[in-house]
Amino acid sequence: MSWLIVGTVPDDDFPLVYGQVRVEKGLLRIGPHNINIARGTPALAATTCLAASELKIDAPYALLAGDAGRGGGSRKLYSHMVEIMGDLKMTGFTFHYLQPDVDWHNKILWAIQDKLNSPCLVADAGFMYVAKMSGFAADYDLFTPDIGEMSFLADETAPHPFYTRGFLLEDESKVEEYIARAYSEKNAARHLMVKGVKDYVVRDDIILSTISEPGVDAMEAIGGTGDSLTGIITAYLMAGYEIPRACHMGAVANRYLGLLANPTPAFSVGQLLPHLGESMEKSRELWVPDGNSS
Repeated sequence: MSWLIVGTVPDDDFPLVYGQVRVEKGLLRIGPHNINIARGTPALAATTCLAASELKIDAPYALLAGDAGRGGGSRKLYSHMVEIMGDLKMTGFTFHYLQPDVDWHNKILWAIQDKLNSPCLVADAGFMYVAKMSGFAADYDLFTPDIGEMSFLADETAPHPFYTRGFLLEDESKVEEYIARAYSEKNAARHLMVKGVKDYVVRDDIILSTISEPGVDAMEAIGGTGDSLTGIITAYLMAGYEIPRACHMGAVANRYLGLLANPTPAFSVGQLLPHLGESMEKSRELWVPDGNSS
């Protein structure tokens, strides 16, 4: 499947670029541009690219812009994507770190719905926030929140995770309550991959499976491991896996990245990726349809 990853690079001098990504010499490459694989959208795109190679499918495309937090690059990307939507022949999108802008989000969503044939829509990070803020969360196929983001989805009044009300704490013991609340308020995608000490694969408010092993404490301290998980899931979706299976296998594979790499908290995602092939093989071995855990 042709897939587009959309997000930003934390560098205001990085230009707006579009093209098929590749990983060479430990760097993400798109056109003539080299990007370090540390965290964020570059980590997600690199992980997807390498996982796609393991699955023997073509690498994804990416639309990236530099944005260190002021929002100018995000707005430039939003505008360009609306302009080119009619030329995009994508079967799926993974939206990632972008400055939330409800007006631009809606223009992109409506352009997709108007010009494309029901592509799979995945949202994480900033774009997941704006998808919820817009009131169109239910139009998405998959959100991939961590516990803090899950409490934000559960708060029908919060415009951003910073403003999640105090009674909706980042409390993993309340994940199931937050999932139910998010669906009752129509603030969840059709599927959720809730990332945490225990991962939850959810469809329409029904928990299909949970994953808690292997547990590697150091992974909790490494920035970008949630990005690598979304990247692995994206690759499985590109290969035609159903969303619950892609999420379950992605969660297992991401955990095995930590077990096989034996990382310290100082590791980057790029240092985990040499173990991606073996970790994905473990996920295939351990997949049990309709299973509750692995």
